[in-house]
Amino acid sequence: MNSLSGLPREKGEETDRKFIEALARGLDVLRAFKPGDGFLGNQELAQRTGLPKSSISRFTYTLTKLGYLTYSERLEKYQLGSGVLALGYAYVSNLAVRQIARPLMQELAENTGTAVGLAGRDRLDMIYIEYSAPSKVKTFRHEIGDRISMATSAVGRAYLAALPDDERAYFLNYIEKKSGDTWPAIKAGIEREVESLRQKGYCTSFGEWDKDVNGISVPLTLGEGHIYTFNCGGPTYRLSQEYLRNEVAPQLKNMVRNIEAMIIRY
Repeated sequence: MNSLSGLPREKGEETDRKFIEALARGLDVLRAFKPGDGFLGNQELAQRTGLPKSSISRFTYTLTKLGYLTYSERLEKYQLGSGVLALGYAYVSNLAVRQIARPLMQELAENTGTAVGLAGRDRLDMIYIEYSAPSKVKTFRHEIGDRISMATSAVGRAYLAALPDDERAYFLNYIEKKSGDTWPAIKAGIEREVESLRQKGYCTSFGEWDKDVNGISVPLTLGEGHIYTFNCGGPTYRLSQEYLRNEVAPQLKNMVRNIEAMIIRY
């Protein structure tokens, strides 16, 4: 899979003759739902997707008939249906990397007292596809399917740092358009972590994604352009930069090397 696939489409962007625009717009409607949204109306979906409300009403009707949305007559709004869950479960359950990584991630979480995540890219975000937390720690827990920023999180920076230079530049162009006045700081952080991966083998985000969270991440590059990222993190009051760099980073890098070796034999 090309790592440049799945990027947001620019308005008016030309597509190839095999591209089915109606299908793409229908999927854009499903993507408009975010964790915690609950029900959304056609007006809200039109605002999020940039599509005309008349088109949205046809897409939501069709997606409801197919089971990908459910409709509340009382609210006159929609929420994601079980069909979306079935698609997501099929994807996650078939990931060999997730199946292999799960026990090693839990072991690392217990040994380091950190939350350990496995993430993949979805457009300009990273999305968790596996997650482990220490059994004695009840705070700072993510869920599978949670999204975080590619530009400022450790997992996102590790993804960008693992890309070839030309592909990274392509992503940075999109990130710059979304960042506005914060772009210079975001760019400096990404460039710093690209060099960190080259020199130290890991990327960090210390209070930059969230001022109360420190994280460290290592990428895993598989065949056909597949890049996944593993991270360890948690609250800044528990996990210092020094602890993550000196104690956690060597264990995280070793875990990723072991997972890579096991996948090759899988």
